[in-house]
Amino acid sequence: MPGTNLTRDEAATRAALLDVTSYSIDLDLTTAPDSTTDTFGSTTTIAFTCREPGASTFADLVGATVHELTLNGAPLDPATYADSRIPLPDLQADNLLVVRADCTYSTSGEGLHRFVDPVDDRVYLYSQFEVPDARRVFTTFEQPDLKSVFTFRVTAPDHWKVVSNAPTPEPEALDGGAAVWTFPPTKRMSTYITAVVAGEYHAVFDTYEGQFGEIPLGHYCRQSLVEHLDRDELVKITRQSFEFFERQFGYPYPFEKYDQLYVPEYNMGAMENAGCVTLRDEYLPRSRQPRSFYEFRCSVITHEMAHMWFGDLVTMKWWDDLWLNESFAEWACYWCEAEATEFTDAWTGFANARKQTGYRADQLPSTHPIAADNHDLEAVEVNFDMITYAKGASVLKQLVAWVGLEPFIAGLRQYFQDHAFGNTEFGDLLVALERSSGRELGSWAEEWLQTAGVNTLTPEFELDADGAYTRLAVRQTAAADQPTLRRHRLGIGLYDEVANEQGEPRLVRRDYIEVDVEGESTDIEAAVGQRQPALLLLNDGDLAYAKIRLDERSLATVVGGLSRLDDSLARALVWGATWDMTRDAELSATDFVSLVLANIGSETDAWGVTRIPAYAALAVNSYSAPAHRDELRLQWERGLRGLLDAAEPGSDSQLTFARSYAGAAHTDEALDALESLLDGSLVVEGLAVDDDLRWSLVTALAARGRADDARIDEVLATDNTISGQEHAAAARAAMPTAEAKETAWRLGMLEAGTPNETARSIVLSFMRSGQEEVLAPYVEKYLDLVDSTWERIGAHRGSVALEHFFPKPLASAELLDKVDAYLATTTANPGAVRYVREGRAEVARALAAQAKDAG
Repeated sequence: MPGTNLTRDEAATRAALLDVTSYSIDLDLTTAPDSTTDTFGSTTTIAFTCREPGASTFADLVGATVHELTLNGAPLDPATYADSRIPLPDLQADNLLVVRADCTYSTSGEGLHRFVDPVDDRVYLYSQFEVPDARRVFTTFEQPDLKSVFTFRVTAPDHWKVVSNAPTPEPEALDGGAAVWTFPPTKRMSTYITAVVAGEYHAVFDTYEGQFGEIPLGHYCRQSLVEHLDRDELVKITRQSFEFFERQFGYPYPFEKYDQLYVPEYNMGAMENAGCVTLRDEYLPRSRQPRSFYEFRCSVITHEMAHMWFGDLVTMKWWDDLWLNESFAEWACYWCEAEATEFTDAWTGFANARKQTGYRADQLPSTHPIAADNHDLEAVEVNFDMITYAKGASVLKQLVAWVGLEPFIAGLRQYFQDHAFGNTEFGDLLVALERSSGRELGSWAEEWLQTAGVNTLTPEFELDADGAYTRLAVRQTAAADQPTLRRHRLGIGLYDEVANEQGEPRLVRRDYIEVDVEGESTDIEAAVGQRQPALLLLNDGDLAYAKIRLDERSLATVVGGLSRLDDSLARALVWGATWDMTRDAELSATDFVSLVLANIGSETDAWGVTRIPAYAALAVNSYSAPAHRDELRLQWERGLRGLLDAAEPGSDSQLTFARSYAGAAHTDEALDALESLLDGSLVVEGLAVDDDLRWSLVTALAARGRADDARIDEVLATDNTISGQEHAAAARAAMPTAEAKETAWRLGMLEAGTPNETARSIVLSFMRSGQEEVLAPYVEKYLDLVDSTWERIGAHRGSVALEHFFPKPLASAELLDKVDAYLATTTANPGAVRYVREGRAEVARALAAQAKDAG
């Protein structure tokens, strides 16, 4: 639909013409989808002014059947509605638009998503509007700078809960078992952060009493998840976050209440709808999860709350400045988590996990500046990624180190005061930070926010006869296609091997040097004369956003004993450096796997324990030389079994090693062990085979041909929840048969009606190392369907399918040739082509790593 792709220029023209006084939205949710309809009633009344009477513009509405259009009391022909736009001719100074339409329920997580819980057949609806999907539910001027106030009036079954941005009113009973909820007008906000959540939700209520007054709190979930709603913990984190942000930002929470609603089949982690935050209900786990899960959930909660100021109170004028929302909320959430919650080592987890996603994204062909050139909505969809989140937060962390935390906070406080309930551009924030810090930031912004790519920092040194530095320098390099060299605030740690009181060898920091690194080479004068340490660690403290390299002696030190390094953040930097070196074909996959097996058993950081085995598994299956991959797979499988057996009973490490062992199992001995765990004949002290672990074991057996449809059905019969259905779909997709792959392909790639999270489970389970023969036909099938994917299953479903259906296990020069031939001629949507280019880059990287491992 060409009209869905609003351009920046069109938005600017419309914003210059209009001010939107108010929206009044009537939704009738009493209709349930059946064989004849899957729609709900939507009537929108928009009052707006026009600066040029007689001019024309358009309103936005997607996927609707329009029954009646009225502009200033005069009817318009509904047939003029086309390409998702409603033409509005001959405007007056003051205008009133009324649109009566039927809009479509979604199963894709976009617009108004409708879900029926298989446990009890209860119905749940929720909206998801970012980036441009409010127009799937009501008529809008769909751009962030046309803010307004919104009055929702929702008709729904009288036993439902209905929640929106404004405080929930008492419903008015209607005939026939229905009721109407008439919400008060909202604060002034953008369309994309409005929300409607309705259905048979369970609700509990609390209050936060803060320095600016009371804030009502609500927590909502499906009825079948009530026993998993850990209310006390969620309320504790919410209160801690409110106290922290109100104190630091010096501005009261800008809305009337704060509801958090855990909703099913959610595409994202969460969404910052003003006062009505929606979150994945997987954050209410049915089974035991490691600490990293709860640490991440905490960061999601704090991230969305930070958005109440960054994004909701002060909003970007256009999506070029999306990073103003996401990068700042991402940085702020880890700041809050580390300072105000029990997860005081949150920045270590950030380094071990989240930051790595930024490094990866920044080395793909789709990399872009943090402040991207989002000239239209299609570009926004392409650029809404881990550059925006993880790299943006990393760069802001460095900016804070550069200007100082207190001046940084002072600038933010002024920014909120100056632009409350308004729209800004990056320059507005820059002015506030320059005033508070006294530093010129324009050049910093140019090199960090308006260029792409990640730099690599490498130590270069010379030693005298006694092993002391006569010279130490930091060499900075950049990729040829992203050549910018930047200024980095850098910590440098010098670590020695020292025995502790018990006589055990430890790696202890002898000295710490903090410098500004700039240009190709920076001499570190403070190191001259110092004895060479056992470990020289660049970016100690993780102030900088850059890849780092270990010199030969430092690498030997950590391979032999990374676990002797007590500081968890320093270990995270070493893990990251060695993983980067492996991905860049500077360290062999075999050596990285040996490093992990020798040291992960002693790792204490929750994210380190969870994430690093996943990196090692990728090294085994993708980066190892095919000639000795079987040998490395066996070493990895047996090593994980040893780690599982040695882990403390009931520990996070034990759970992670059990899951990793299931994923690595391929010998009869290991697969028999999985069978024994399932039937109870093998009992590992402290390890409960609960629903999630049971599905991990069954899926691993299915992938090796040891569990068929009938066996999956047996397990599903004991867990016929939506989570169980999604796990079962993943297990079937893992099976190494042509029939199973064909069915999974149809559901994941061809059928638009497959629910979004079911499709995601299928797609993530489909491409598996060791199944190359049965996967071979899907190279041509994949390339044949790329061009039509967006139109067939939509942008969100399509992006997941194209990313994870790319045939990476079939890495070869021949695959690269086929992909190159496709790329040379395709005219597909740029968003679709992005994932093909990324897949190609990952295969090329894997082939280079394989060559290193072979050597």
